[in-house]
Formats: sequence, structure tokens, C-alpha cells
Amino acid sequence: MPFFSRNRNLLILHGTVLVWGFTGILGALINLSAVHLVWYRVIIAFVTLFIYFKATRTSIKLPGITLLKLFFTGALVGSHWILFFQAIKSSTISVALVCLSALTLFTAILEPFISRKKISKLEIFTGLLIISGIILIFKFETKYTLGISLGLCSAFCASLFSIINSRQVQKHPASLISFYEIGGAIVWISLYLLISGGFNSSMKLHNSDLIYLLILGIICTSVAYVAGVSVMRELSAFRVALITNLEPVYGIMLAFLFYGKKEHMTLGFYTGAVIILSAIFIFPYLKNKIEKHRIDKLLPQV
Repeated sequence: MPFFSRNRNLLILHGTVLVWGFTGILGALINLSAVHLVWYRVIIAFVTLFIYFKATRTSIKLPGITLLKLFFTGALVGSHWILFFQAIKSSTISVALVCLSALTLFTAILEPFISRKKISKLEIFTGLLIISGIILIFKFETKYTLGISLGLCSAFCASLFSIINSRQVQKHPASLISFYEIGGAIVWISLYLLISGGFNSSMKLHNSDLIYLLILGIICTSVAYVAGVSVMRELSAFRVALITNLEPVYGIMLAFLFYGKKEHMTLGFYTGAVIILSAIFIFPYLKNKIEKHRIDKLLPQV
């Protein structure tokens, strides 16, 4: 791959991850409940992706059984986003982002059972490090117990639909998977709002809310997703995974930039956050090394 093409894709990927990190800022700025916020977000994202498919003349046809699976997975996607934004509103952006990093822990626990894979010692070790970081944060940030719990639940939902998607993406385009899951999320959230009486005056948008929601739905969801998928054609999965792990780092830096003292946490929080983020960064590096070593052992000696 040419030098400039590789660097261009790396720049796009870093920009995409930075945009994803910005979603926490928008969640804190929008004056809506988490459920209403996500309802608007998924509608805007769905419409934007539909326009993108029409403009690029992309077929959106999928088998009926696949559509049904993606529809139900959409409930997990919607729950993940609602819990994440509620975690922000119940604590801080930094707390929500660090707790979301526990996705690696839940995946290490759940994937062997769901996909019937052999349990990885490296994944268990990484999970134990993340658990120690979470316990430390719980110990020092007791006033944010609800936010931490919601953040962890959000990570759990994200882990479940990520494992499901890892199977679907082997058969269908990632963009279509996202499109139909977002569509499913719209239906499930709408049903919840209908049953709970959530379609009321509290959904009214202020001008600033509308602007932030458009940024969240179009740039932070649709555009960022398409950009993130496009670079995967030229960058290795390892490099993509490593850079994607920067999302909580970028998000916390942006939170400090926008909110300053409000995002200031205790030393215990930062110690726990460093343990969690270190585990997440070390995991793909060690995994790559182990896989490379296995391949080298299988190759014939010259």
C-alpha cells in the first residue's frame, strides 16, 4: 500500500475515533432524556444511511431471516446507547467512557459461550485487569455508583451485539447490518415510548438541541460509520482495533476541554482508568504477538 494512501487512511481512522469520542460531549449538551435523545439519533442516522444507499445505488436487500435477527439485535443497540447517555447524565462523561471500556471484559466472558470458542487465557487475564480497575473506580467514586452501573450495563449490551455482528459481518456488508439494526432500534424505542407515554411535550426540541442531534446522527453516527468501514479495506484489523481503543482517551480529553473542573475526578478514578485502558491497549498487542508466533511455528524451517 502506498505511503500516502496508508497515512491518509490512518488520519481518517483517527478522525473517526475522535468523532466517536465526541458523542459523549453531545450527550451532555442535549437537553433531552436519554431515551428521547437516542430516538432522535437513530431516526436521523437511519434516514442519512438510506440517502447514502440511494445515492450510491447500493442494494439494501437481505434474506428475511437475517432481517429478523438484525431487528431483534436492534433492541440491544438501542439499549446500549440509551444506557450510555443515561450514564453520562447520572455521572460524568469520563466515568461513562471508562465504564464502556469494559466491553472487552464482557466479550472475553461471553464470546466463548455464545460462539463455542475455546476460552483464551490472555482474554481472562485482560478481563481480570479490567475488573480490578472497575473495583478501584467503584471504591473511590461512590457518588457515581448509578452512572458506573449504567455504563457497565451499556458495555454489556455492546458486547452482546458485537459478538452477534461478528457472525453477521462474515455474510453481509457491515453498512447494511448497521442500517437494519438502527431501524430495529427505532421500532423498539418507539414501542417503549408508546407504552410508557413517552411521546409528550418533553420531546420538544430547542434550536441548539436540533443542531447537536443532527451532528450526532449524521456526523457521529452515519458519516463516521461509513468512514470507519472504508479504511478497513486497507488497514489491518489489528491496527484498526488498536486505534479504536483511543475512543475513551479522546473522549476524556474532549470532556476536559469542554467542561474542565466538572470532569475532574479522584486519584482512585484515574488509577482505575489507567489500569483499564492499559489492559485494553496491551491485549491486541499481545494477541497479535501470540498469533504471529503460532504462525511462525507452523511455517517450515528454511
